[in-house]
Amino acid sequence: MTASRSPLASFLTLGLIAVLGAFLIFKATPDGLGLSDDSVAYIAGARSLLAGEGYREAWLESNQPVTHFPPAFSGTLALIGLAGLDPITGARLLNALLFGVNAALLSLLGWRMTKSSLAGIILGALFVTNDSLLRVHAVAMSEPLFLFFSLLAFLCFDFSLSPRERSRGEGWLIATGLLTSLAYLTRYSGLALVATFVVALILLNETWKKRIVSSLIFLASFAPSAIAWSIRNRVVAGNATNRTTLWHPLTSETLEEGLRTFSGFIVPVEEWRREVFTSPNIFVAIIVLVLLAVLVWILINGWRRFSKPSTPMPEVIGFTNGLYIFGYLASVFLSISLFDASTPLKTRILAPVYLPLLLLLVSAGAWMWSRSGRAGRGIVMGLALIIFSVSAVGQARSVTELSKGGAGFASFKWYDSKAMAYLRGLPARTPIYTNEPGAVYLYTGRGCRVLPERVDPVTGLAWDNFDKGVAIVRADVLAGNAALALFDMQTNDESDLALLTDGLIPVIKSGGDAIYYAPPMR
Repeated sequence: MTASRSPLASFLTLGLIAVLGAFLIFKATPDGLGLSDDSVAYIAGARSLLAGEGYREAWLESNQPVTHFPPAFSGTLALIGLAGLDPITGARLLNALLFGVNAALLSLLGWRMTKSSLAGIILGALFVTNDSLLRVHAVAMSEPLFLFFSLLAFLCFDFSLSPRERSRGEGWLIATGLLTSLAYLTRYSGLALVATFVVALILLNETWKKRIVSSLIFLASFAPSAIAWSIRNRVVAGNATNRTTLWHPLTSETLEEGLRTFSGFIVPVEEWRREVFTSPNIFVAIIVLVLLAVLVWILINGWRRFSKPSTPMPEVIGFTNGLYIFGYLASVFLSISLFDASTPLKTRILAPVYLPLLLLLVSAGAWMWSRSGRAGRGIVMGLALIIFSVSAVGQARSVTELSKGGAGFASFKWYDSKAMAYLRGLPARTPIYTNEPGAVYLYTGRGCRVLPERVDPVTGLAWDNFDKGVAIVRADVLAGNAALALFDMQTNDESDLALLTDGLIPVIKSGGDAIYYAPPMR
């Protein structure tokens, strides 16, 4: 697979791919990006920064400093907000641009990896036609920005080890460290990038002196901002990242969810995916075979280079991305097992693995193309056409589906809610208890109080003050000191929400939503 077109034509093609990517996000989100609880946290944090109040939990009445969510995404939205855009609008503009830019960056990585501009273009086209990656960028979350910094870090790392850039290798390595720190400040799983680059520097450099010095340069570039953020959290909140270390191993349900998510990446047309998923062992076999092949390739090339430094260096981009697959998956599994049992293995969590898989897929195709005869090239072309056809069908359906209305809290169900309209009319100083503090903040601009829970979703441990919390909420509502707003309640609900409402009379009830409030007598 060789590049017969001029570099200018190739760059123009990548530019068109980037424009197409941005267009697809705008097309898929006419009512704005999808919004979730985490989206609200980032948006509220950005608004707090714009108001000069620091990075705070503005969606909660307590308005404490944020430590659970790293600051880069909210900080970027706040910078965009300096131009007069609300962070919700800014997030849509940012993620649309990032969908295009990330496609172009992945294309550049593929171009450098395979030495073929055509392979890079194919890779960018695979990115913008991928249903899973579109959905990641169509939600107001930090993953698109994380992918952006990660892709730039891989590109700079490749430059740092390139013989052509040897005189500026340290500069590129410093840039890699800085970009890795920005990835970490976007998502804490950026630590997987740190491990990936340190291991790669040890395996790929020729001498122990270069291995140690280059690792120290990289770590010295990464560490200051990461340490500063941890110190800030310790000072304002008494913890580094709002994570508690506790062993709660991966469950079979979590792994099954991850398998379903991955199956959607492989087969993006839902009807086809459900049909194939009736035999989930197919996807298990695919995962095992792919990971095993990548692992064997890494071990052979890494050990060969480490044990005999005179051996030609393996292709850096493919090698580091292969390492990253295992580093990232290990970081996610450890995070779930040690820090946050509620982390779902959904598309946004697994998306950072999809890009290395696409890179390695195109690299394998380019390798087969260059070493095969007519029959082999026919097979490569046939597989490419099948992948593109399936991806295009899935992408067209996703754009159509998403464009019908906002997802999550951006749905008309929330912005046309009668319950929200009532809450907006409450006196400004009336506290609101609710099971949806993010949604209430979005549509009323008020920080809320959370409801008591029996079990901490992060640690999986039972709270010891649930009954006391229920009594406090009920007393406040009955005395007219606070309102209780419950959303998506089921008929004959026997959950803990029923304990809160026992004996209370709603002032408004609409669909599954209810407001309980006893206005004080004048």
